[in-house]
Amino acid sequence: MSTDAKQKIVSMLRKIGLIIWVDKALFTYSKFINRKVNNSFVAEHPTIALPPDYMMYESFQVNYSSYYFDSLESAKYILDRARPYLALDKARILDWGCGPGRIIRHMPSLLANSLYLSLCGTDYNKGSIQWCKDNIEGVNFSVNGLSPPLAYDSESFDFIYGISIFTHLSEEMHKKWLDELYRVMAKGAILYLTSHGDSFRKKLTRDERNKYDRGKIVVRGKTHEGHRSFVAFQSPEYFKSLLSNFEILEFIAGDRLSKKAQQDEWILRKN
Repeated sequence: MSTDAKQKIVSMLRKIGLIIWVDKALFTYSKFINRKVNNSFVAEHPTIALPPDYMMYESFQVNYSSYYFDSLESAKYILDRARPYLALDKARILDWGCGPGRIIRHMPSLLANSLYLSLCGTDYNKGSIQWCKDNIEGVNFSVNGLSPPLAYDSESFDFIYGISIFTHLSEEMHKKWLDELYRVMAKGAILYLTSHGDSFRKKLTRDERNKYDRGKIVVRGKTHEGHRSFVAFQSPEYFKSLLSNFEILEFIAGDRLSKKAQQDEWILRKN
C-alpha cells in the first residue's frame, strides 16, 4: 500500500476521532511482542525502577532494555553535544518534556563529579512527573501546562534539552515555547532540540509534501496535542525561521538513508 493510501486511512481515523484508540491498540500489540524480553529484563535487573507500560510507551516504546540502556546512551550523547559550548561541571540543566525521566534519570550519575550542578525536569503529564518524584533521586521535578509558562525564574538554566517535543506541538505552541525557553535560559545558555525534518518527508502524503516543500509546518492533529498521536513535521527552513532569538551553533540533519527516519538536531545559543 502506498504512503498516500495509508495516510488517507489514518486521516479518516483522525477525523472521526479514532486515532487515539488505534494508538492504544498499537500499544497493546507492542506490549505483547515485547513480553518475553521485558520479563527477562525485570529478572536480570530487579532494582531498576520502571514506569508503567503505557507511560513508557507514550514517551518512547515498550521495551524495557531499550528504555533504560538506549536512554543512557542518549543521555551521554546529549552531554557530548553540549560539552564544546558549555562547562557542564557547574551547569544548571533542564530536561524540558522529560516524560517519565528516561534521560534525566541518568544525568546524576553521568555528572556525579560536577560542582554546583542543578538538574531539573518538567512535563505537562502530571502522572509522569509524580512517578519521577517517587523514583528518581538527584533531580527536581515540576509540572508545566501544555502552554507556557514554566515554573522557573528568568535566566534559570545554562543548558536545556527537549527531545521530540516540538514534534508533537501545534504551530502556535512552537512560537510560544521558543519564547518561553528563551526566557528561562541564562545569557549564553545552550539549547538542544530535535525536529521532524527531511528524513521524515517520505512519510508524508503528496499534499503534505507540497506544503512541507513550501516551508510550512505539517500538523496531523484531531487528537490530544502533546500526545504521541499528535504529530508535527518541520522542514529545516521552517524551523530555522523560528530561531531569530538564537544563534545556530550546529544543525545535524537526520539521516535520510537510514531504514528508520531520524530527527534533525539543533544546537542553539541564546543571543
